Amino acid sequence: MTSYHTSREIRKLPRLPLEGKLDITYRCNNNCRHCWVNLPAESDVRSQELSSGAIISIVDQARRMGCRHWFLSGGEPMLRADFSDILEYITDRSSSYTLNTNGTLITPKIARLLRRKGSKMVALYGADAEVHDHITRVPGSFEAFMRGIRYLKEAGAHFTVQIIPMKDNFHQYHDMIRLAESLSSYWRIGAAWLFLSPEGDTERNREIKRQRLSSDIVVELDKPDLVQEEAALSERSVGQTFLSATEGLYAACISNRRSFYVNPYGRMTFCEFVRDPDLMYDLRGGSIAEGWEQFIPSLSCKIKADDEYLENCGDCQLTVDCRWCPVYGYLEHGRHTARVQYLCEIARENKMFKDNYRRNHRRYYQIAGLKIQLESDLPIKADTFHAKFRGFESSEGDGDKIIIRHHFGIPVHEELLPEEVVYDKPPWIIYRRNNSWIYVIGSSSDGGRSPSQVARFNYDHTRAEIFNSESLKERFIQGDVKSLTMFPTDQVLLARLLANREGCYLHSSGVIIDGKGLAFVGHSGAGKTTIAEILKGCAEILSDDRIIIRKLNDGVRIFGTWSHGDLPDVSCASAPTQAIMFLRKSGMNRIERIDDRFISVRNILDCVIKPFVTGDWWDNILQLIHEIALSVPVFNLYFDGSSKVKATLEEFLEQTG
Repeated sequence: MTSYHTSREIRKLPRLPLEGKLDITYRCNNNCRHCWVNLPAESDVRSQELSSGAIISIVDQARRMGCRHWFLSGGEPMLRADFSDILEYITDRSSSYTLNTNGTLITPKIARLLRRKGSKMVALYGADAEVHDHITRVPGSFEAFMRGIRYLKEAGAHFTVQIIPMKDNFHQYHDMIRLAESLSSYWRIGAAWLFLSPEGDTERNREIKRQRLSSDIVVELDKPDLVQEEAALSERSVGQTFLSATEGLYAACISNRRSFYVNPYGRMTFCEFVRDPDLMYDLRGGSIAEGWEQFIPSLSCKIKADDEYLENCGDCQLTVDCRWCPVYGYLEHGRHTARVQYLCEIARENKMFKDNYRRNHRRYYQIAGLKIQLESDLPIKADTFHAKFRGFESSEGDGDKIIIRHHFGIPVHEELLPEEVVYDKPPWIIYRRNNSWIYVIGSSSDGGRSPSQVARFNYDHTRAEIFNSESLKERFIQGDVKSLTMFPTDQVLLARLLANREGCYLHSSGVIIDGKGLAFVGHSGAGKTTIAEILKGCAEILSDDRIIIRKLNDGVRIFGTWSHGDLPDVSCASAPTQAIMFLRKSGMNRIERIDDRFISVRNILDCVIKPFVTGDWWDNILQLIHEIALSVPVFNLYFDGSSKVKATLEEFLEQTG
C-alpha cells in the first residue's frame, strides 16, 4: 500500500511566545562594579516583587501559548527564599531553562535541583579572591563562589563558568580562563561591553564607564559572526531594522521576536533591556495573552525616528557594523534615538575586523555548480590548501552556496552530542540531533573515541562548523592541506550534497574532447589513470579518479573534481556527457554498447561513491541513476592499456557526432 503526503516549507515561524525571560529579583548579595541593575539584598523593593503564586500563574499562562524555555536571572535569583520552588515548577513545565547566578548562595539542596536539564551560568569575576572580591565589593564572595561550584560538582550538575571581563580584572583574563577550565568542562565569555544604568545614579554610571574595556578588546572578545550577519542581511535590505520616520524603531524587532520579558514587579515587555516604563505592560492587572497579542505589537510604532536619530545613527555608513539599538540609547542617555559614542568606537573596530576577516579568513571555491564559502578562525594563506584547489578558486558571486567554517579546539563531547547514534563504524561516529548532524572523527587505534574532529552540519549539510584538534591545527598552519573539510576526503560532504541536487560522485576518470564529456568508470586497477595519461595531450583532464555527474536543465553533465589518483591533473570544467564507459581489461580496444538498462543502472550504482547513507539518499540516487541510464549512452570499453585506444575513441566520437 502506498501512502502520500505533501510538505510545505515554513520560512517564518508563527508569532508565538516560545521563550520567556524572567528576572525574579533585582536584589543581589554582591555589589559588582560593572552591574547596571542590582539593588541591595535587603532593599525595601522586596515587598513589590512578584509572589511565587504570581510567577506560577505567569508560567502557566505562557505555557498555554507555547512557551517552553525560560531564562531566569536577576539580581541574584537565589536571594529569594522561594527560589527552589519557582525553579522546580518551571523545570517541570518546560523543555529547558537557562539560569544566571553568581553561585555564592548555592546549597547542596539547590545543587541537586540544578541537575535538571538546562544551562546554568555561574559568574566568575577574578582568578583569585583579591580580584574577584574587589569586583563584587563583598569580602568572601570568591570563597562562596568556589563553595557553590563544589556543591554543583558533588551533585553532578553540569554548569558553565561565565567569565565577566572588565578593566579591573582584565589583567587576569587568561588566569580566569585557566581557572574556569579547571572548574568545569564548559566556560564562556560574558558580555564584553557594559550597559549604563537608566536610574540616573551618577556614581554607579561613572564606575561602569571606568570598567569598560577599549573597543578593540571588546571586538576581540566578542567577534562579529559574519555568516550570521550576512544571512540576516540577505533576508532584508540594509538598515531595515531601524527604518525611517514613518515606522517605529522597534517594529522589525517586535515582528521577528519570539520571546518576551517580565521584570520582578510583573511588568512585561519584548526585551530584557527595555527600561522605559511607557513600554511595559502591567501583568498584575492583565494577562500574558493580552500583553503578547495586543500590548507588545502596539509598541511597534511607539518610538519614531526623530531628527536626532536621522542625523546620527540613521545616516551612518557603519549601520551594519554597529551594535546600537534604541534600548542602548535609552540606557545611556534616557532617549531611545540617542547615539552611543562607545558603540560608535566599537562599530569602527567591527568594520576593520570584518574587512580583515574577508581578506584573510575567507575563500571561495566552485565544484559541479556548487559554491563553497570556506572560513577559518586562523588566517588562510596562499599555501594553506594544496595547489590542486587553485583551479577551483572562485569569486564570491551568487549560486548554490555551501558554508564551511573551521574552528580549532575540540568542544566538550557532551556539549554537542545527544544520545542518538545513527552510525558507528570507526573512525566515524555520526549522531542526529533535532535538525542537525554531528560527525565525530576519531583515530582507528581507539575505535574512533578520541576525536580529531567534531563537525556540526545543519539538516541539509549546507552549513558546517568543523572543530579541529591541535594536531590538525598544526597541519593547517604548515599548509598543503589536501581537503577543504580537513576530513580524509571532501567526498564525505559533497556526496551528500549532490544527492539532493541530482548529482553523484563516480569512481571514474573524466575528460573533455571537443566539448564532449567522457567518463571512464571502474574501480582501482581498471585503468582510469592510464587512459587519462594517454589522452592528456588531446583532451582536458577533469580527474583520473573521481568525477561528478549531474542532471541539469540542459541535460546530464560531467564535472571535474580535485580528488585525483596518480595523475595530478584536475579541472573544474564541465561538458555534456557524451558517454559513460566501463573499463574492461582486454587484449584489444573496442567499444560495445550496453543496451540492457538494468545492467547499466547496476554497473553505475556499483561505482557511485557512497557517503554516510540514509533512506532519502538512496531514494535520490536510485532515481538519478535511472534517469542517467535513460539519457546517456552506456558502453563497455575493452582496453588493452595502450595508446591505440585514442584511435578507437576518435572513431567513436566521429560516429556519435
